[in-house]
Amino acid sequence: MTFDQMRGRSATRVAVLGAGSWGTTFAKILADAAAASGVDRNIRLWGRRSEVVEQVNLKHRNEQYLKDIALPPSITASSDASEVLSGAELVVLAVPAQTLRPQLRQWKDLIAPGAMVVSLMKGLELHSDARMSEVISEELGIPANRIAVVSGPNLAMEIAREEPTASVVACSDPIAAGWIARSCTAPYFRPYTTGDVVGVEIGGIVKNIIALAVGICEGKQMGDNTKASVITRGLAETSRLTLALGGQAQTMAGLAGLGDLVATCSSPLSRNHTAGRLLGKGLSLDEVTAEMTQTAEGIKSAQAVHELAGKLGVEMPITAAVVAVLAGKLSVDELGPLLLSRDLKPEGDY
Repeated sequence: MTFDQMRGRSATRVAVLGAGSWGTTFAKILADAAAASGVDRNIRLWGRRSEVVEQVNLKHRNEQYLKDIALPPSITASSDASEVLSGAELVVLAVPAQTLRPQLRQWKDLIAPGAMVVSLMKGLELHSDARMSEVISEELGIPANRIAVVSGPNLAMEIAREEPTASVVACSDPIAAGWIARSCTAPYFRPYTTGDVVGVEIGGIVKNIIALAVGICEGKQMGDNTKASVITRGLAETSRLTLALGGQAQTMAGLAGLGDLVATCSSPLSRNHTAGRLLGKGLSLDEVTAEMTQTAEGIKSAQAVHELAGKLGVEMPITAAVVAVLAGKLSVDELGPLLLSRDLKPEGDY
């Protein structure tokens, strides 16, 4: 599909790769958006687990991740990636960040050359420190204007319940961003657009790490003042890294920055907040991982963010402290006092 063909229309053939809570919810958004605008849209969902695929096809449910939420009949599922990707003009990726690269290598030849690719993932790749849009571009060999990122305060269960939510579609090409936004504008889901892919991705990545810190504070029964302080200084850390990578400060004040940070740090529906709270209660990292049914991306991405900050000379003390806790080098009891022991300086010094 050419960019001229995108004007004034939305996607009709969509593949969503990843049948977890957010992937399934975004498939629902796409289906409801099509129904609301009178578009005939075919949505195919790829799932690794056969029981999830059967539930979607036979019951129009994904009970593992979305409990009793009814899914539109226009969503079908398969474990065969070639079947899901066949003819798709919009490909949505919603797999764990650390598995993306090897999976793209399996899917590369199945994705149509003119397809737009959308990342729903909020992680930084270990060792390479690459953002997900960078991994997609490298592995699929497609230009940046064919890749978009969707992020914001997007707790999947709330959106699946059709509670009003706003989000951001980021793409270097405004026509492509608008096309994707039209394709996912549902009665309860309102996307804005931006060209700041870096800022949107970094906001979505770092907020998971800050949510771990806030969760730890909650698990230790610290008060709202403490949590608000960590959230605010966490936003400062995120802004420093964003600016160092060429992103925009205004993005950090928007839905993909402050909005996503507040939602993730405040909600019991947040996987990273929950993981932090369990750590704060004294569970080991292995025990937390065993108890969680879904991936807490902050646990995986924290080390990569810490390494990237070090390479760029960006000071990120909350991130560093969370990494130390996850590595067993710092106890959760030491986290709060450590964050308050830094040198005094003006608040605006980012």
